[in-house]
Amino acid sequence: MFDLSGFTNFCSQVDPHLSVPEYLSRFLDWLFDDIKKEFLRKIYKEGKELWADLPFLAKFLGDGVLFLWDTEEMDPVQISNVVVTLHDMCVHYVEDFYPRIKKVVVAPPNILRCGIARGSVFSVGNGEDYVAPCINVASRLQKLSLLSFCVSRRGFDFTQNKSILKQYTVKSVSLPGIGENELVWVRKKEFDGLPEKEKELFRSP
Repeated sequence: MFDLSGFTNFCSQVDPHLSVPEYLSRFLDWLFDDIKKEFLRKIYKEGKELWADLPFLAKFLGDGVLFLWDTEEMDPVQISNVVVTLHDMCVHYVEDFYPRIKKVVVAPPNILRCGIARGSVFSVGNGEDYVAPCINVASRLQKLSLLSFCVSRRGFDFTQNKSILKQYTVKSVSLPGIGENELVWVRKKEFDGLPEKEKELFRSP
């Protein structure tokens, strides 16, 4: 679940109809171009090789985008690759897209937040939409504290990948409507940079 931090304030500017549509058009073009580029490993004469499957659903939610993957046939390495890629996209937004778009529209969202969770999803509307507890979890994780990136521990075992594990730590948090002691992966560097009051929301499991 991607979320554009500050999108509501961006929409409240003078004459938003002159800025918001242009911003969203450019943002969505950038987002889909970036996800295709990040999942591409190699190009051959016969076709293209991906380092993890692409999502089977992308849905714009007004101030963010929901992506769904089918992980049933994916091994732990591929699942970890999805997490790494989504974090890289959040970084690319700040370092690549935002510096360019702020020259086009006034005060665009400056951070792309992301929450990730695994679980079973259920199709509604002939496969055009899905509902699931894991979608609710991801939605809450993308706005947890001041973090820009958070992953549910359930279904994600980073202990099998040392290069990823050294960047993350497990914390216990309360998620309204989900649970009082949910385990989440947070990036160590980002967590260390939180104000002390924000750190108090997280506990050692």
